[in-house]
Amino acid sequence: MRKTIISLGMLCSFISYAQTKKDSTQQKNINEVVLVGKKPTVETKVDRTVFNVSNSSILAGNTTWEILGMTPLISIDSNDTLKAEGENVTVYINDRKSVFTGKELKEYLKTIPADNLLKIEVITNPSARYESAGSVINIVLKKLENEGVKGSLSVSNSQSRKNSQYSNFNLNYHKKNFTQTFSGGYDNSTFLNKRDNENFIYSNKSLTNIKTEDYSQNSSPSISSTSELELDSKNNLGLIFEYYQYNYNSNSVANGENYLDNVFNNSYTQNQYSNGNNKNIGSNLFYKYYDKVKNKILDVNMGINYYGVNNDNEFNLNQFITPTFSGTKISGENQNREYYLKADYTQPFEKSGINLEFGGKIDFKNNIIPSEYYNLENNFWERDNNKSNRFQYIENLNSAYANVSKTFFKKLETRIGLRYEYIDFKVKQDVGNIEKTNSYGTWLPDVLLKYSFTENFNLSTFYNRNIWRPYYAEFNPFLMPNTNGTYSQGNMDLQPNPSNRLGLKFGFYKKYFISTSYWFSNQDYWDSFYEIDGKTVSMPTNFNGSVKKYNINFNTNQTFFKNKMNVNFSLMYSYTDNSDFNTKNKITNAKNYFSNIGGSTNFSYTNLFNKNINVNAWVGIFNQNNGNSYANKAMVYHSISATKIFSKLQLEASVRLNNIFMNPNYDNTTFSEIGKFRNSSTWDNRGITLSIVKRFGNQKVKENSKTNVEKDSGGSK
Repeated sequence: MRKTIISLGMLCSFISYAQTKKDSTQQKNINEVVLVGKKPTVETKVDRTVFNVSNSSILAGNTTWEILGMTPLISIDSNDTLKAEGENVTVYINDRKSVFTGKELKEYLKTIPADNLLKIEVITNPSARYESAGSVINIVLKKLENEGVKGSLSVSNSQSRKNSQYSNFNLNYHKKNFTQTFSGGYDNSTFLNKRDNENFIYSNKSLTNIKTEDYSQNSSPSISSTSELELDSKNNLGLIFEYYQYNYNSNSVANGENYLDNVFNNSYTQNQYSNGNNKNIGSNLFYKYYDKVKNKILDVNMGINYYGVNNDNEFNLNQFITPTFSGTKISGENQNREYYLKADYTQPFEKSGINLEFGGKIDFKNNIIPSEYYNLENNFWERDNNKSNRFQYIENLNSAYANVSKTFFKKLETRIGLRYEYIDFKVKQDVGNIEKTNSYGTWLPDVLLKYSFTENFNLSTFYNRNIWRPYYAEFNPFLMPNTNGTYSQGNMDLQPNPSNRLGLKFGFYKKYFISTSYWFSNQDYWDSFYEIDGKTVSMPTNFNGSVKKYNINFNTNQTFFKNKMNVNFSLMYSYTDNSDFNTKNKITNAKNYFSNIGGSTNFSYTNLFNKNINVNAWVGIFNQNNGNSYANKAMVYHSISATKIFSKLQLEASVRLNNIFMNPNYDNTTFSEIGKFRNSSTWDNRGITLSIVKRFGNQKVKENSKTNVEKDSGGSK
């Protein structure tokens, strides 16, 4: 980390010196100075932080998933779960909720090239309009508005321990009242990752040390199409179609050693071979009415999404000391279907100054996970009817909301929202004929207030209530082997987790922001562990007991050298009280009170030496403390990139160095009633990426505008 900071400091000093020298040598020839307005890299608003990445060198050779990891307030844990300020998030793309979470979301976002990005909004205080269980990440893509044909083609090559290639194209056609956009990509990646596990059981003082090495080859073709017809100046009709496929082939080798009371007992080696593919087909038919004079907006969306998985997982276990060999193969063909209808309406009332927004959604899901279980008998795979199973999840979620916004005395901005959600779902397992149904309604209020003392000083406060529902696969009770020799399964009895959050944000001089928040819940669910037939099994479980979290964040965005240099700095401190949680769940040896310090800094410089060279450097430090899991060390990420722009050729060439001083390492310990479990992972994120982007046509970008108070309010506009 010290080397990283020193290197970035030297880079900043060198650029500062170079620019000063360049400016001083040309000072005599300058007759006038023209100041050009430019959005800062990071804008802090009353309810969100906006990361403006369009035309930044940070995009070079990256995917949307990688840019999210560099976004202020966002962190990614070892399970590929996105978090904002340490809490779970819901991802939107162009204000439309994504159907994916976890690893599925990661693979999907990796198919969206970063070159398509306009900005990323981290909405920490979302209004009732959003279907969110906490914060919202809204990924806003570029929209080209000029006449004719335009687009881009890019190719990238990344070298870490293994080599990976990525290419994509974007094609846009606009003629009078019709716009057609095509985009596609192909990713061919190879990775090598290493993991260490230490599982300690209190009852018999048994310790299992496991070292795992994962090798994977992945390919991901994708294509999307957006057609939009402007019927007249107020009415638009459009159709979005998306297709992506993720093909994978991986091999994992785990070597484990078992000890009883510090005495060696036995050892084993497990080999896992996995191959398969994921396919996603999504469609969205939308109608939009927008009266720009009266600011009336009606947005209607209707869509169907399909997500299918075909996979084979083969496990071969060699047990030493007491020699045994066993083989297991599990095949699946998941089928996920979603049908929805959504409408949103915005109506301002000029005389009263009130802005009213309301809408609702009807959503149906039908998800099936069949698991075929085979044992290796006499070199043949024999189906085990007792262990093969079929899991089904059926859901109907209906929601309605309303937001009312009004500004008083030209200084006090207010927003009051209320959302109601009613869910009816059924989980079913064929073996044992187990079926469970549940339904419940939930009221989710939110309040946002902002008072501007002067042009340079403002104070805002908020409250919102959230509910985090289990992901459908977390209900699946099928016992699934892991790559390291342990097992995991879902829990059909999982319940949702409600929580409350309130906070303050103080902004001054439009560059400095301090925010505090208090989050509390009387129930949460995290992984618990149990032992059965010598197997260590992890399972998501509800835990009763209060958890209290206190956060304070500082953020500033500074510009230098006539807006050429932009520096953003974020610092976070959090304090968690888990004492009641640990006592009620009899979790021993865990920390009752702990604190985290984390943050990130992003440095960018435009037109270095006046030679159309853009440079960017980023460092992020994150801790992953959640529920009954605690980080043993902070994760450190960093990257340095440079982009040369050839304006006449509409060509860009980039080089990016990824984590060259320190490879990211995830290291945490989870405590449960039966023991403690440490997991350390070293990711294959250290290397170099080379990229070339060729553009054609007029690249003028149009940004969609909104009138609701949470979009337009804030210290930086």
